[in-house]
Amino acid sequence: MACTCSHEPAPQKPNSKFRTALWIALFINLAMFFVELFGGAYAHSSALWADSLDFFGDAVNYAISLAVLGASLYWRATVALFKGAVMALFGLVVIGKTAYAYTQGIPPEAITMGAIGVLALVANVVSAAVLYAFRDGDSNMQSVWLCSRNDAIGNVAVIFAAIGVFGIGSMLPDLIVAVIMATLGLTGGYQVMKKAIQERKLSASDTHIFQ
Repeated sequence: MACTCSHEPAPQKPNSKFRTALWIALFINLAMFFVELFGGAYAHSSALWADSLDFFGDAVNYAISLAVLGASLYWRATVALFKGAVMALFGLVVIGKTAYAYTQGIPPEAITMGAIGVLALVANVVSAAVLYAFRDGDSNMQSVWLCSRNDAIGNVAVIFAAIGVFGIGSMLPDLIVAVIMATLGLTGGYQVMKKAIQERKLSASDTHIFQ
């Protein structure tokens, strides 16, 4: 019979404040996913469409984070590893969508793009504010903070892109912002995955199984 001697820290007690913050961020991001999905299609904006995917990915990530509250460090890090991969994947998807939009040559509708960009910025500032206190936690907490932070930065860029599109009548500002958002997704995903891998190794090294 196997005898398991575990020196891994006890599963983290669910943090009620963190749970509440996650629920708030989840609902905000799910609502904004639909707003930007349809708004981006209407305005022919790659940046808005990219941001809608980001909102959806964040909503899924927040739901997953809620599911693993109270789990061991190993499982929290495993989920964070998956979330980091999703963040990076969305970055790659955005790059592909941007390349496709460039071949179409249709400039976005600047007024709609800017208005939705402002609304999305407000939504992400609220999300980032409620998650700010947890930015230095484990990889799971860090990942949800990075998601909201990156989104808020992206929304500011979308607003400037809308101004640029309106001013010069070109799609280039929209495409440039889409690439910037893709880069944020790739770098943020890398940061989360790197920390998650370290935490998984730490957890595994603290757990000893004797046959």
